Amino acid sequence: MPRRNGMEHKALQFIVTMGNDGVLQSELWRKLDATSREGSRIALKLEKKGLIRRERELCEGRWTYRLYPNRQPPSINSIIDCPCLMCPEDSRCGAWSTISPNNCRKLTNWILGIKEEEMNPSGDS
Repeated sequence: MPRRNGMEHKALQFIVTMGNDGVLQSELWRKLDATSREGSRIALKLEKKGLIRRERELCEGRWTYRLYPNRQPPSINSIIDCPCLMCPEDSRCGAWSTISPNNCRKLTNWILGIKEEEMNPSGDS
């Protein structure tokens, strides 16, 4: 049984590394050195657990599935521009201090900018 959980973990890691391009189910089981039956079962289990999604696809005249991760690992890029990272008041900042994220204008503007980008991804104002 530990082998199967290890295979599921390896499969999920591989699917996540493929990102938004996904991976064909047949490519996955070849990568894992598993049989097509084992590969299919692993993909179904990961889908049932909500870790991946499977989309049917015609590849070289045969129906198969492309596997996509439901979540991507966090990236530093999501917070790279956060003003808190380089704030000179960092050591004095806290929820109940006089300097606080609750009343920081720079942080508020940064968050509002992210929200505006989400609502207007094309960059049009």
